[in-house]
Amino acid sequence: MTEQTSQVQTFHVLGDIRIDQPPERVFDCVTDLAASGQWSPECGGGTWIVGAAGQVGSVFRGNNHREPTVVEWAPVVRGDWSTESEVVEAVRPEVFRWAMRDSAGNTQESVWSYEISADGTGSILTHRFWMGRLTEGMRGIMADMDPESEQQFISDWGAKIAGDIGETLRGIKTALESGSPK
Repeated sequence: MTEQTSQVQTFHVLGDIRIDQPPERVFDCVTDLAASGQWSPECGGGTWIVGAAGQVGSVFRGNNHREPTVVEWAPVVRGDWSTESEVVEAVRPEVFRWAMRDSAGNTQESVWSYEISADGTGSILTHRFWMGRLTEGMRGIMADMDPESEQQFISDWGAKIAGDIGETLRGIKTALESGSPK
């Protein structure tokens, strides 16, 4: 499911940054799951469990950690946990997009992506999150909320995601321009 085909939009958050590296190098960096923990404030890295890096249909497990102070009033997962995601689009060096899976292994309308475009001798990297219908996890978080609390949670969670996206982009830029990722 993509944002173009859903009639619902819960979140659409994105950010971009210019990186002084060619698109191919940026693509290789953002598809290196093991290294993603170097720049993400929540994802500690990941491993491929079906298929291979950068291939549509491949599945990976992401290892995550969330501090107790993140939207602390809401009943979100804290500490360590993992997710499974399926690659839904991969075109080197332009786009790497994955959808979160539910507990039955079905993709949900929760899609993350990196989109890369050439910019002179460098690249523009866009990191995007889109959610259509609420995911299994979000339905659980919001199950006991009244409508006002639901709206507050969507607002607070959107701000948290925007902050994470910005931090991730700055981390990728620093890693690539310092030469630390492979």
